[in-house]
Amino acid sequence: MASEQLWVVAACFNEDTVITRFIEQVLVLPEVNRLLLIDDGSSDATVAVIREWQRNHPASDLTLLELTRNFGKEAAMLAGLDYANGRCAAAVLIDSDLQHPPERIPAMVEAWREGAEVVTAVRDDRDAEGRMKVATASWFYRVFNRLVDSIQLQEGAGDFRLLSAPAVEAVTQMREATRFSKGLMPWTGYSSVEIPYSRVARTGGTTSWSSYKLWRYALDGIFSFTVKPLKVWGVIGVLISLLSFLYAALIVMRTLFFGVDLAGYASLIVAILFLGGIQLIGIGVLGEYIGRIYIDVKRRPHYFIRAVHEP
Repeated sequence: MASEQLWVVAACFNEDTVITRFIEQVLVLPEVNRLLLIDDGSSDATVAVIREWQRNHPASDLTLLELTRNFGKEAAMLAGLDYANGRCAAAVLIDSDLQHPPERIPAMVEAWREGAEVVTAVRDDRDAEGRMKVATASWFYRVFNRLVDSIQLQEGAGDFRLLSAPAVEAVTQMREATRFSKGLMPWTGYSSVEIPYSRVARTGGTTSWSSYKLWRYALDGIFSFTVKPLKVWGVIGVLISLLSFLYAALIVMRTLFFGVDLAGYASLIVAILFLGGIQLIGIGVLGEYIGRIYIDVKRRPHYFIRAVHEP
């Protein structure tokens, strides 16, 4: 039966105001065989609302995985894919806040049935976001694609994807602690078909993605797929050394021809602060990689499941 089943997998975090509408909009689709919700340690009534809906619809195809605490969206998505792996023919990853329109799922399923191994929903507009967020997101994609050679990210492509069973198994095999699914999914190499969608404004609740979290997530993506930020500091060091050599030669020549003069205090302080800043930035980049190694070698589980609530 798994060879015929399509699952929808969605992580939830404090979505009690919209989760009922999301469930009803997904389960009404004839293409969907099961909806798998993963509660990522919500502090509101999300779990209670879902459990109440299950009690009122005992014959529904809704399963809830309740995690023990908030492990983060990446861990919650991995929990869902781990549970779905081997149980379905394909899984659709989607946000439960209704900013990913469930009505695009039939088009994704159609592309999958026509032979696509992965179907990626790509935003065709960003009207619901501010100019600064749009600009920084575009900047991130350009920087990422310039630094990373193994994959290229499509601007506007997020976690709204359909994964065939082989792609689900491939993604779940990658167990690094710092996960960047936007990069992991194309890294598997499975052929992808893109379909457009328009993202709408949230109809309830508030986003948990602050500017700082988005910045950290962008760094996770870059540091997870390239070591060029490490290598560039070697080039910077060589350039600074060459400039220092040229400046030293200039001082020697000036002293020979014009005599000894007293160096300016301001220029000395500027040079010290500049070189100190360069060194600290280099140490910071090195620390980002070492920190990720430290987290990864501990091999802690990505999540713990408190309960599995079947219909």
